[in-house]
Amino acid sequence: MTAPLPAALELERLTRRFGARTVLSEISLSVAQGRITCLLGESGCGKSTLLRLIAGVDRPDDGRILQGAHEVAGPGRFVEPESRKIGFMFQDYALFPHLSVADNLAFGLRDLPKSQRASRVSEVVERIGIGHLTARFPHSLSGGEQQRVALARALAPKPDVLLMDEPFSNLDQGLRERVRRETVETLRKIGATAIIVTHDPQEALAVGDFIVLMRAGRIEQLGSPFEIYDRPNSPYAAEFMGPCNRVTGIWNSGHLETPIGRFPGALDLPDGTLALACIRPQALSLGPDGDGISARVLSKTFMGDSEQIEIMVHPLGETLRMHSHVRIPSAVGERVSLRLNGAQVHLFAQTG
Repeated sequence: MTAPLPAALELERLTRRFGARTVLSEISLSVAQGRITCLLGESGCGKSTLLRLIAGVDRPDDGRILQGAHEVAGPGRFVEPESRKIGFMFQDYALFPHLSVADNLAFGLRDLPKSQRASRVSEVVERIGIGHLTARFPHSLSGGEQQRVALARALAPKPDVLLMDEPFSNLDQGLRERVRRETVETLRKIGATAIIVTHDPQEALAVGDFIVLMRAGRIEQLGSPFEIYDRPNSPYAAEFMGPCNRVTGIWNSGHLETPIGRFPGALDLPDGTLALACIRPQALSLGPDGDGISARVLSKTFMGDSEQIEIMVHPLGETLRMHSHVRIPSAVGERVSLRLNGAQVHLFAQTG
């Protein structure tokens, strides 16, 4: 068994309130050294507030933050941001418009002697590959160039932990994917410990070694990308990580009986209890009518690399959505047969 990585940060029951509103509630989390952790969740769930507590630009109302073996926030103790060796890359990059790229990089190194400062700037410039930009000013840089300069500036002081708040959200889609890939390659190459805030589940799956899914100021689920996607612990987690079809059924002898199939599971429920199946669109496929569960095609939307198809199955009250990377010849209104791949079906107790 592989030994667990040492923790760069430990968060213990962190709570933050603004007036009567609790924004974070008892957040406990271990951030592994040398890994990329993604804080994932919808707007307002507390991601950025948690990042601010870690950075030291805000204080928790309860709980502790340990950096390595040292407490940096807790009852009666607060270490100022500049003493935490934590880098912060802002969503809008926050480059100083009146300074050249080289001077932007040197800004956080003012405590170093001039020769060491110049050496460190040269080192990070070479590592990020922005030597051709050093004499330019932020207004003359593209979005991707600004992002790389902001990353270089955050890494220049050699932080123990790098915090990144929605670092790719200001980039166009095509550029975003390329810059994201280059950034992650750089972070992995230097063995950086990074915490990246994102609202995009696909981005978290692509980037994170570890994902922390947040909901309304609490941790809904945490784990590796595969654990979060393949084994969601709630309907919310299943649906946040990707589209799902909800189908209600009756739990009986270790299986969920539904109008479109019988699914095995490990729910701790008495027989006869209502339960829920969350079925991924890719779990569904279609065949000729008469060769499975009878259904009717309601709509087809061409997505380029796939088709999104809505079907109706009697007696379900809701339509089912499926994705197919194979062209489906069936026309809208035509009767087809529905088939299921049980590997993409997640079962939960019925709530609410």
